[in-house]
Amino acid sequence: MQSLGIDVLFKGINFQRLLGGLWVALRISLISVAISIVLGIIMGLLMVNGNKAVKAVCRVWLEIVRIMPQMVLLFVVYFGTTRVFGWNIPAEESAIIVFSFWGTAEMGDLVRGALISIPKIQYESAMALGMPTGTMYRYVILPQTIRRMIPLSINLITRMIKTTSLVMMIGIVEVLKVAQQIIEANRRTSPNAAFGVFGAVFLMYFCICWPISRLAAALEKRWSDEDPDSRRHGRKKDRKSSKKKTAGTLQTKAVS
Repeated sequence: MQSLGIDVLFKGINFQRLLGGLWVALRISLISVAISIVLGIIMGLLMVNGNKAVKAVCRVWLEIVRIMPQMVLLFVVYFGTTRVFGWNIPAEESAIIVFSFWGTAEMGDLVRGALISIPKIQYESAMALGMPTGTMYRYVILPQTIRRMIPLSINLITRMIKTTSLVMMIGIVEVLKVAQQIIEANRRTSPNAAFGVFGAVFLMYFCICWPISRLAAALEKRWSDEDPDSRRHGRKKDRKSSKKKTAGTLQTKAVS
């Protein structure tokens, strides 16, 4: 037990400190996710229905997020704004700004894809009934959009939770920073403390992210089974496969 460094977890309040650091990471990610969902829906609608200038701005925003590492964005917001503008933004608020900036772009792209995937007949039917544009989106389009994007957005949440480990680089004492402090404090008495402490951190992240990932997979499977479009697509596949089997049987009989 001692050779693996697991005993270090139960010295004093080390384990409670790890849980406190985990809560810091979760708080940052949950606040960022909440902001990203609201702004991402707005951004997705603009990417589909906005004018060319708005679409271009959203596309540039999305490309910046995809190209630029999150760590660089953290450094720009936390250190760069202090140097250039003299803004003293706290580390946790800087992290929330960066992750919200990243999450909004990713969520907006998910909303855009979900909106595009909705059949045009849904729009045409709503307009044929005389629905105003706002009513159409509120009662017809957005419910289907949210249903299609929830599994993918849940995966984005798990990515955001895992990526919060970067915030230790700007001085936030989250779970990885606490783990490093515990290892350094017990370096002489427990040389192998890194294995036990980082193993505990791994299990903490796993216990949080794995159920979320399974929930996304279950929702995706359930809703794809209930989706009439997917059922029609499945029936078409079944008909095609049955036709192929019939053709193969006829060819075999003809040869014989």
